[in-house]
Amino acid sequence: MKNIFIAFLMLASGSLSAQTIRGKVLNQQQKPLEGVAVINQRSGEHSHTDHLGMFTLRNAKVTDKISFSSLGYEFQEITVKETQFNTLITVELQEQSISLDQITLITRQNILSQITNVDLSLTPVKSSQEILQKVPGLIIGQHAGGGKAEQLFIRGFDVDHGTDVAISVEGMPVNMVSHAHGQGYADLHFVIPETIEKVNFGKGPYYFDQGNFTTAGYVDLRLQKTLEQNLISLELGQFDTKRLVAMLSLSSTENSNSYIATELSLTDGPFDTSQNFNRINLMGRYNAALPNNQELTLTLSHFQSKWDASGQIPQRLVDNGNIGRFGAVDDTEGGTTSRSNLWINHRQYLKDNAFLKTKAYVTKYAFELFSNFTFFLEDPVNGDQIHQRENRFLAGLESQYSKNGKGLGESTWFSYDTGIGFRYDQTKDSELSNTLHRKTTLQNRSLGDIDEINLYGFLNGELKAGTWKFNPSLRIDYFKFDYLNKIPDTYQNSSTSKVAFSPKFNAIFTPNQHWQLFLKSGIGFHSNDTRVIIANQIEDILPKAIGIDLGFIVKPTSHLVLNGALWSLKLDQEFVYVGDAGIFEPSGKTTRIGAELSARYQALDWLYLYSDINYTHGRSTGASDGEDFIPLAPKLTSAGGISFENLGNFYGGISYRYVGNRPATEDNSIIADGYFISDFNINYSWKQWNLGIIIENVFNTEWKETQFATTSRLFDEPAPIEEIHFTPGTPFAIRAKLSINF
Repeated sequence: MKNIFIAFLMLASGSLSAQTIRGKVLNQQQKPLEGVAVINQRSGEHSHTDHLGMFTLRNAKVTDKISFSSLGYEFQEITVKETQFNTLITVELQEQSISLDQITLITRQNILSQITNVDLSLTPVKSSQEILQKVPGLIIGQHAGGGKAEQLFIRGFDVDHGTDVAISVEGMPVNMVSHAHGQGYADLHFVIPETIEKVNFGKGPYYFDQGNFTTAGYVDLRLQKTLEQNLISLELGQFDTKRLVAMLSLSSTENSNSYIATELSLTDGPFDTSQNFNRINLMGRYNAALPNNQELTLTLSHFQSKWDASGQIPQRLVDNGNIGRFGAVDDTEGGTTSRSNLWINHRQYLKDNAFLKTKAYVTKYAFELFSNFTFFLEDPVNGDQIHQRENRFLAGLESQYSKNGKGLGESTWFSYDTGIGFRYDQTKDSELSNTLHRKTTLQNRSLGDIDEINLYGFLNGELKAGTWKFNPSLRIDYFKFDYLNKIPDTYQNSSTSKVAFSPKFNAIFTPNQHWQLFLKSGIGFHSNDTRVIIANQIEDILPKAIGIDLGFIVKPTSHLVLNGALWSLKLDQEFVYVGDAGIFEPSGKTTRIGAELSARYQALDWLYLYSDINYTHGRSTGASDGEDFIPLAPKLTSAGGISFENLGNFYGGISYRYVGNRPATEDNSIIADGYFISDFNINYSWKQWNLGIIIENVFNTEWKETQFATTSRLFDEPAPIEEIHFTPGTPFAIRAKLSINF
């Protein structure tokens, strides 16, 4: 009995000696670092810093070794002292070249996004839209003179310009609902790529804070809060290409900072008819640390662009030599667009390890596009050119309350998030009309005003039990659609509404810092276009996407990371391209199953290798065998490359992207050709100067960047023909870049 009593006292004493460590992690400029992995090397207990650099680590004892690791910073370790239990400790991390050994597998980190940010730091891009290709398995294609949003491909989806992938910048949505050109249209060109600090992403419909369009996944770009150095950069290249970027710090104090960035891009492109493309971007950011552990970030931006385009050309004209690959049938295509944004992000650290995060945004947007997909199919005299136009006001607000780490035992605790928000879209004179040479309106096919409201709320829970984390959540979205049809002589206004319930459940098993297993499941949705809903009185207003992922992340050595997943996604409704009308419209149910594998290897301190491969089998479930192919859905894609840095004063790399052949029609009778493209860059850095050479399509491959099976008729043809119509991909193109940091 005495021995039992002594053992009990020893157990109680050991339990009492385990206490909580609280602290803050800063960089050398005394700015808080978010997402730093904090790990007790004895017990394996771990945490990570929030947006204010704060962390809480339980079950710590005197002499425990606590490690701190973060991408772009040196690994650091401290030994716990008795005096640190009753105070807020401060840890300062030293900057270091980014490498894979800085990534630590813990259950609360978005590890795959961290891996992507390694790629981003080592491989330059020329536009913010190209940033999307840093997401493993996501491929883009441009087919309208560089001014229109790119076409996106991910997980066996041709998602048009964003129908099934939600894109945002610091939480501000990029996708446009009921857009003049296509549902979910996401034009990222208003973001200057040099301002991007991180790319957060997730695949599938598994995330409580992501709503509309999050079926194949989401991408959220994070911008630099502070500007450590000023930058001026000039690029000159073939096809009369010019690009000028300037980023200048306006103020920097202990508690606040601000900077401004601007970009001017000009090019004529490789086409026989000049693109006359120009784009200008302006952005300013102000960030301040406020009393009571608050942080406020204010961002203001404006973007506008203008271009001409040669459009998609029929294969038959190239085959018979009537035009070259860079020729045109109707070279009066093109358009203009602009977007002005004001958005605010506010965060506050509350007592008892709680947080309040709020975002608000206002956007003014304009879009005008002239296209001709079918040439003279419908109108043999004037041609089939169409005009799509809209003017939009967009506003939204979201507040999220988070309570982290309510202890339920020595190694078990519970956290939760809850929030509400809204998004309001209003367009005036959304138009689809037939035009002649961008001058004369022949007929209005649709014209009206759209009002669309999305109210939503969510509740998310996280139960951390030892090496497991369980994550159930529920999201509720309410939509109201309103359309004022301006074509009839009489007043014609219609509206309808719908509610979507989106439950999700995820589980992560992380037995140590070297490997992790995860199971993700959930329901998401994409909304349909207001005009389609009102006109057709369809029931599938918010068609569901039901998904499941089973995957792993393994780090067998400090310099190698592997991750893979098997997944399935079922959609209640697909959007399918209709070639003879040049539009996408709702179709039937589809099922996709797929596998993906990624590898990242830091072969040497200066040599980095990366590759992703993705396979998808997709079919329309309501169609008969042989008629159930999903047009333009990619089956096999891959991307990767080799990067080098710290090789004397040189750094650079070569990258590739591959898209396999894929069906262009439901019966697979027409095939969209695949391609393999390589790009190369090399840079020389001396003091604050940097000189770079960038080569696109190193091997001058003749490839088709975007393709559609379209029924068209030329002016002198007696009957229509269905075949591949395409936009040619960029040929060998070289440009030089000179920049200075100061």
